[in-house]
Amino acid sequence: MAAPSFNIVNYQANSYIIVEGKKEAYNFFIIREGKVKVSRENPVVGEDPNQVLGPGDFFGVVAAMSQHPQIESASAMTNVSLIQVSYDQFGTLIQRNTPVAMKIIRYFSMKLRQFDQTITRLSFKNTVSEDLNQLYSMGEFYFNTGKIDHSVYAYQAYLKYLPNGQFSPLAKKKLMSLGQPAEMAEVDETKFNRFYNDNQVIFCEHEPGKELYIIQSGKVKISKIVNQNEVMLAVLENGDIFGEMAILDNKPRSASAVAFGDVTVLAINKANFEGMVKAQPQLATKLITLLSERIWIAYKQLANLMINDPGGRIADTLLTLAEKNRAKIAPKTPYTFQVSVPDVLKMVGLAENRDEKIVYKLFETNKFLRIEGDVIRCADLGLLEKLVQYYQKMTAKETKISSGRR
Repeated sequence: MAAPSFNIVNYQANSYIIVEGKKEAYNFFIIREGKVKVSRENPVVGEDPNQVLGPGDFFGVVAAMSQHPQIESASAMTNVSLIQVSYDQFGTLIQRNTPVAMKIIRYFSMKLRQFDQTITRLSFKNTVSEDLNQLYSMGEFYFNTGKIDHSVYAYQAYLKYLPNGQFSPLAKKKLMSLGQPAEMAEVDETKFNRFYNDNQVIFCEHEPGKELYIIQSGKVKISKIVNQNEVMLAVLENGDIFGEMAILDNKPRSASAVAFGDVTVLAINKANFEGMVKAQPQLATKLITLLSERIWIAYKQLANLMINDPGGRIADTLLTLAEKNRAKIAPKTPYTFQVSVPDVLKMVGLAENRDEKIVYKLFETNKFLRIEGDVIRCADLGLLEKLVQYYQKMTAKETKISSGRR
């Protein structure tokens, strides 16, 4: 690990190594000796506000690999010696120490699933348990909404994994009425290259996962059923990776993937994943970059939910949109948000007719924000950042007061 291409840096006890909110964070760190404390000004739900890390642990990867501002601070608890790795050296790190790269990938997949579950719980007030019987529910949902091909896949998947399950007779009856076989067509898992026709299901939410996929051509829609509504999460394109969560942490699929037009994908299974990472470090680099981006966005969503003032949540959402789109957050920098007032209200879980007055009050107080038709214009991203920092400090203060009362 102490190869010349990686810098060894030392910090004395009680000194800061990285600071939350710092922009242009190009490096992450692996601890060689000593202890490091990682903390956040406003800890998100379900996360230890003060993590203590030791030799072999890492920090700062999310910001370095996503090229977004730091989401955490790290300080030396003792004198520490660290391996400093720049974001463009990740491929070299993989070739020299694949286990460390795999540790980062597995930790990230666990952290992302944890964040996703917390966001779903806080946003929708419920989460669906990991239960294969949900595959039958998926079949019913698709059947009732007229997506017959999708319902057939879900019913067949249910029978594949629970052939003697409580809904087996009903699933078989439904498939028979649709003129479809009870057994799902077998996929040749020895073939890396797979082709899917337009609207064909690649995998279904709640289904056990064995493979991740890299799109070679075409597009794939990722969606999730929430409160009996199908929510579109993303439309992925050539070069994008999906399905990585299931292969990394042995959990069921958290969403469904459907071909959006004809699609060719490269399928990588658990057995050959680590070998593929070592042989093709660019794959792992892309995967880590993808996971870092997703974790950064998920963390920002959770942090947004912690802000008590709805106006503050709207301001924070706008700042996050600018950061996500790589806008330079600086004084007197203008920016146009390609979103309408209803869009922003929906993003923070507010109702258009009931809560739009919150937006108008926020914009009336802060003249650098204004509505122009279906877009929102900001005359000064630096002022928007200061406004968000004010709301974050108010939230931290309220949290401390509330904790003191308990």
